[in-house]
Amino acid sequence: MSAARVSLVTLGVADVARAVAFYEALGWTKAPQSVESTAFMIGASIVLGLWNRDEMIADGGEGELPVGSGSVALAVNFASVDAVSEAYDRALAAGALPVKPPAEVFWGGFSGNFRDLDGHLWEYAHNPFFKLSDDGHLDLLASDE
Repeated sequence: MSAARVSLVTLGVADVARAVAFYEALGWTKAPQSVESTAFMIGASIVLGLWNRDEMIADGGEGELPVGSGSVALAVNFASVDAVSEAYDRALAAGALPVKPPAEVFWGGFSGNFRDLDGHLWEYAHNPFFKLSDDGHLDLLASDE
């Protein structure tokens, strides 16, 4: 049995080209396998798919999907409070809609939320209780020793 994992997260978007420009401004790289109605954005250990919403809905067979309902949030963890604030500011400069500005939170960390151009909810956070590898990957199995 292979390890549990997510290789690709796909977001339904109204305008693929606009979404590509937004995510490129956040540091994602458009893959050469992208086509007009679907773009594949390369990140660290994950690919973010940006698919034309109408085509995604038709392919999924569910009939209709809510726009950015907030029932799912995508999160990026950073090594410091300053890194969270800097990344959050870059997202707003690229056109993101602020939801909750970065601030200290009840669980002892620091986080902020925004919505992308199509209403998908993102959290940028620093969690002092989580270990990040040198390349920024979340490692929940790392020992404090």
